[in-house]
Amino acid sequence: MSEFNWCHGPSCHKQHTLDRIRGVKGSKVLRTRKVNLNNWNRDGFYSKFCSNSCYNEFANKYVNEITAIAPRTECLETPINDPQKVKPYEGAQWYNTEITVDESRVRQD
Repeated sequence: MSEFNWCHGPSCHKQHTLDRIRGVKGSKVLRTRKVNLNNWNRDGFYSKFCSNSCYNEFANKYVNEITAIAPRTECLETPINDPQKVKPYEGAQWYNTEITVDESRVRQD
């Protein structure tokens, strides 16, 4: 198994950077970047893209196809307890709002 993937960005091979230039004199090309696989990126989408811009281009181009894989037909909700206003310290002029999950009403899917 190879230890790299080619970047899936639709325009990766069109970016004008020196590390993409390949070929011999008179026959140069801009080539898609390799993405080296390691323990950090092996199991995520970072193993398919060389940069955030390539990922964003891919996501924007294929957003309808991606969401068609697992369409959301209804909203998701997490039951919470009534939010509580809490002063962060005595004499504070503001409140922090604590939001806690109501574990007694959480569904186990």
